[in-house]
Amino acid sequence: MKAYNTNHMFLAKTAKTHIQMLRFAATGGIGTLVDYLLLYSLTEYLHVYYLFSAVISFFVCMVINYFLSIRWVFNKRKYGTGVKEFGLFILTGIGGLLLNEVLIWAFTEKLGMYYLWSKTMALVFLFLYSFFVRKVLLFR
Repeated sequence: MKAYNTNHMFLAKTAKTHIQMLRFAATGGIGTLVDYLLLYSLTEYLHVYYLFSAVISFFVCMVINYFLSIRWVFNKRKYGTGVKEFGLFILTGIGGLLLNEVLIWAFTEKLGMYYLWSKTMALVFLFLYSFFVRKVLLFR
């Protein structure tokens, strides 16, 4: 039986989609922790309306995800380095932000869920949207 190289799974650049998806999930976990902490802190302690807090926390999370994506998740970049790639990353993120806001609003206002539970429900859709859109448009 051949031993699996953990360096390949955790450190080395890879083109394998299943490893990229696992790394993207880990990256998303880090970003999500920051997202939730900001969303909760802004809403509960600074009394910012939850949908505005969600926008701020989403953008901070998106920047974290970008830097982790180029350093760890994806092995190739379509546009190289620079402003164009980050701009496209932000543009794809805006689609995610709109999806995030609509889902949080619908789950909270229409279904009566607590806003943090609404955020959790929205994350399932956002994970799939973000991974595939960014893989196809920005990374290989």
